[in-house]
Amino acid sequence: MKAKVKGTERGAAPDAAAGGADDGYVPSARRLERERYKRARARRATGLAAASTLVTGAVLYFVITAAPGWPRTRETFFSAAYARLALPKVLEGLLLNLRLLVVCGAAVLVLGLLLAVARTLRGPVFFPVRALATAYTDFFRGMPLIICLLMVVFGVPALRLQGVTTDPVVLGGAALVLTYSAYVAEVFRAGIESVHPSQRAAARSLGLSSGQTLRFVVLPQAVRRVVPPLLNDLVSLQKDTGLVSIAGAVDAVYAAQIIASKDFNYTPYVVAGLVFVALTIPMTRLTDWVTTRMDRRRAQGGTV
Repeated sequence: MKAKVKGTERGAAPDAAAGGADDGYVPSARRLERERYKRARARRATGLAAASTLVTGAVLYFVITAAPGWPRTRETFFSAAYARLALPKVLEGLLLNLRLLVVCGAAVLVLGLLLAVARTLRGPVFFPVRALATAYTDFFRGMPLIICLLMVVFGVPALRLQGVTTDPVVLGGAALVLTYSAYVAEVFRAGIESVHPSQRAAARSLGLSSGQTLRFVVLPQAVRRVVPPLLNDLVSLQKDTGLVSIAGAVDAVYAAQIIASKDFNYTPYVVAGLVFVALTIPMTRLTDWVTTRMDRRRAQGGTV
């Protein structure tokens, strides 16, 4: 009898395994109905969004083109002939803006991180360092960027210092670094202070020194947390590189100004603005993607 039962079990096992492999999950009618409702609602929302966008665009088009001064405005700001003339020069000047973005961006990150670390040093012996870093941050965050540019670009050559460059590109980049490092320092400082004190205590209990704790425990967590705002500052820096044109550096903005000043047609400015927008949009979408990804990982417990 036992043999018969065992044989039956041995024979039934393959059949059950085969039946389990063939049987797939069959959703219930309620779930199918819910999924159909969600798809219908998504299609309805997409259709409403497209319709409202078309209506809004049509209204704006007719309002703008029906304005009495539209023909003159179109000729002055949206001339196709001037756009074709300005685009090569603007793109040539844009290379300077991109070089400034790369060099100044790297310098801003390094200087901003040093300032943030200096402001978070503990102990009375570091009070002068903290005070100087705080004064620097408060001063350059409060000063408008254009005033800082004017002071550096025109003030430094007026000093006639030996060995100091008078290149407007270098001086303009230095002014950008001075201003943006103050903003980035505050971003880094916020990230450092957001790390829970238990992280420091745990690191010290394992035998790490204060410097090692800051380097291997605090800073990696702080930098991961502030990546999205840092990318936003990078987007702002990319736009503000056009301000070096006030020093005479031939970037995209100054190239547009040269062409516009010949016939007082401002289409080159529009072309330069659209070029900057074309650069900013991908960086903004990258920032949004990084923010969403980090929020999702944090919600799932993937980051500390």
